Amino acid sequence: MERSLTLELVRVTEAAAVASGRWMGFGKKDEADDAATTAMRKVFDTIPMRGTVVIGEGEMDEAPMLYIGEKLGLGYMPEVDVAVDPLEGTNIVAKGTWNALAVVAVAEKGNLLHAPDMYMDKIAVGPRAVGHIDIDAPVEDNLKATARALGKDVKDLVAVILDRPRHDKLIEEVRKMGARIKLISDGDVAAAINTAFPNTGVDILLGSGGAPEGVLSAVALKCLGGEIQGRLLPEDEEQAERCRKMGISDPHQVLHMQDLVKGEDAIFAATGVTDGELLKGVRYEGQHATTHSVVMRAATGTVRFIDGKHRLDKKPFSLE
Repeated sequence: MERSLTLELVRVTEAAAVASGRWMGFGKKDEADDAATTAMRKVFDTIPMRGTVVIGEGEMDEAPMLYIGEKLGLGYMPEVDVAVDPLEGTNIVAKGTWNALAVVAVAEKGNLLHAPDMYMDKIAVGPRAVGHIDIDAPVEDNLKATARALGKDVKDLVAVILDRPRHDKLIEEVRKMGARIKLISDGDVAAAINTAFPNTGVDILLGSGGAPEGVLSAVALKCLGGEIQGRLLPEDEEQAERCRKMGISDPHQVLHMQDLVKGEDAIFAATGVTDGELLKGVRYEGQHATTHSVVMRAATGTVRFIDGKHRLDKKPFSLE
């Protein structure tokens, strides 16, 4: 893929963040998501690539734009798979809480898992704990192995888990081991990324969340040298058959990094919509907005943090 594509993709996430950030705290998650999606789609029209959405806002008959199979870009240069979450954390923005992101990931055509919209069990860690986790192992073993890899006691670990009733047993097991827990309401892409940055205070991600978010997290962690393992959780035979139609012969198999994102190269970009441990949210002042983004590339291992200042009267997308 072209090196210049990394910075082009930041323009996409910046647009989505600036458009959706206006809705912070208004309690209107759908309006925030629509704003992010519309802005992101407009900027994609200016990107030199031949992209196909493999993870997006839904099927063609469910979403007006950024639907699975939609073609993006100017129609020349690299041919890529595109995974998008214009607003990762719609409820977060509606409530004005932490870690909402605008997210894009790309890889060469055929290299991203076409994850169906269902739950996925996940475990994720940063670079120092790679090779030490096993999604099939007991929670106790994974916590001990991660602690050893990080040179910590288990009691010093922080596990991040989505705050859902389905995780009650998992939370009890982690507490029994003495590890600390950060419960989050939404936004497990940000949580997975945070495991790769010691300054965020997060050591391991545990529990189930969306499968598409699992692929987005895998691209980020591939760029960062981290690890995620997953297993799809189809709720019925219809969902299991959908997995098989999307190329996953065994819906219950463990999905490793190379299953989620193949090849040596991939690019991940995210812009903060609300404040988080890693990225600041959008700030507005008159006709200006400031953004904080991260963009990374797997082939080189380069990670860039980008501060942007935007003239709102000159942007190619509407904030209204």
